[in-house]
Amino acid sequence: MSTISAATVKELRDKTGAGMMDCKQALTETNGDMEAAIDLLRKKGLSKAAKKSDRVAAQGLIGVVSKVKSGAVVEVNSETDFVARNADFQQLVQTIASLAPAAGGDVAKLLATAYPGGSGTVDDKVKEAIATIGENMALRRTAALSVKEGVVADYVHSKAADGLGKIGVLVALESAGDTDSLMTLGRQLAMHIAATSPQVVNVEDLSKEALDRERAIYLEQAKAEPRNAGKSDEILLKAGEGRLQKEFVSQAVLLKQVFVIDGKASVAEILKQAEKDVGAPVKVAGFVRYQLGEGIEKKEEDFAAEVAKTVGAAKAG
Repeated sequence: MSTISAATVKELRDKTGAGMMDCKQALTETNGDMEAAIDLLRKKGLSKAAKKSDRVAAQGLIGVVSKVKSGAVVEVNSETDFVARNADFQQLVQTIASLAPAAGGDVAKLLATAYPGGSGTVDDKVKEAIATIGENMALRRTAALSVKEGVVADYVHSKAADGLGKIGVLVALESAGDTDSLMTLGRQLAMHIAATSPQVVNVEDLSKEALDRERAIYLEQAKAEPRNAGKSDEILLKAGEGRLQKEFVSQAVLLKQVFVIDGKASVAEILKQAEKDVGAPVKVAGFVRYQLGEGIEKKEEDFAAEVAKTVGAAKAG
């Protein structure tokens, strides 16, 4: 069995809020598997659901652009936050974001896109910026949304400059209604998504694996309660279905969330109400939420090495 380091125990504690000894025990029982340890702590009722935002360890900027019926978001990473405040770096990210809708969410295609001003491709410009600014950086990811009829609205949180920040959101609304009203609604929804971080638009979009995982956790929590002693798994699963809907589905599904600006109605109800102002039915066709560095799971001190590796791979290609 591998030795569980103090740093790993601290990481689990930071993600779950559980006690140090509980974290160490969970990691020992799962042979150091972080995700399995999180699930184990939740089953024991010692942790809330881990938030992906707790894993953020990157610097740089999120760039967002909306062109009414299309929009895109990009993440460009750097080694330090100091570079994110650099005007040249900000201009670079803004320009890359403006080119991103045509790339359709394809990083390779975006890197191969001609950079304005005859400076070669986006990839060439990033490499040039590395040499000029003196710090490694990389275009990590991009996504795009478009509609035939309707709008793609955007929102940037922790704004550093126009279209730049630490959280970027796009929302695609399909509707034949008034464009200005749709855009206002879309931006409110984008602000809501920035705050609540839903996983999917509709209940039907939730994967069976995600639902089964949550059911298993609620079942283990119910078994641990003294008042449930002797009850069958079938009974406990039925009892846990209410918790599944309230604690997981209502938080993971956009349309079921309580609209943060209203604080009372669900997002689905807000959309229905908005149809009067818009003048036509409104459907959320999709959304994208990027938070700087989310999903990068590593030791913080290794981030510069990861960016250097990414840039090195791009140079080799």
